[in-house]
Amino acid sequence: MRECTIHRKTNETDITLSLNLDGSGNFAGTSGIGFFDHMLHAFAVHGGFDLALTMAGDLEVDCHHSVEDLGIVLGQAFAQILSDKGAIARYGSFVLPMDEALAFCALDISGRAFLVFDCVFQNPQVGAFDCCMTGEFFRAFAMNGGITLHIKVPYGENDHHKIEAVFKAAAHALKAAVTPREGGVLSSKGVL
Repeated sequence: MRECTIHRKTNETDITLSLNLDGSGNFAGTSGIGFFDHMLHAFAVHGGFDLALTMAGDLEVDCHHSVEDLGIVLGQAFAQILSDKGAIARYGSFVLPMDEALAFCALDISGRAFLVFDCVFQNPQVGAFDCCMTGEFFRAFAMNGGITLHIKVPYGENDHHKIEAVFKAAAHALKAAVTPREGGVLSSKGVL
C-alpha cells in the first residue's frame, strides 16, 4: 500500500495527516476552516486519495499558518510515499471547468520543486478562508513534495468556483502522475 502518516507540531499548528494514494476518495477530520475542509474533501474525492486529518491551529490569528502548514505536511506525505519515482507515471495534467470558471494544472513529480501560480481572485475571502492562501497552500505543497507545479485560472467570476476548480484539477493531475508504471525512471538521463 502507498500510504503514510506525518506528524508536525510547531508553536502555531499541530497536524497529523494520514494519506493513502490508493484509497477511495475519503476525507476525515477538519482543519477548523469550513471552506478549506470542502477543498480537501474535493481533493480527496477527485484524486481517489484517502486523507485523515487531526489538526489544531492558531485560527484566532487567521488561517495562514494552518493552511500553509497543511500544505507542508501534505507535500511531505507525497514525497515520502513517492520516494521511488521510477514506479510512477511522473507527469500529469488536467483542465477542469466549474460553471463559469476554468482551471488548468500540469505537474511533474521530479524532485525539483517549483510553482507557477497564475490565478486572480476578486474577494479577500471565501468563508473563513483567505483566497490568497490558495497559492500559499500549493507553494508549500510543491516545495515539500518536490513537485514542479503549474496552476492557472484563465477566467472565472466566482472565487469559490475558481478555487474549487484549482483543487480538483490538481487532484486529477496528481492522480495521473502517481499512476503505477513499470520500466524504471521516466527520464532520458535514467535518474531524477
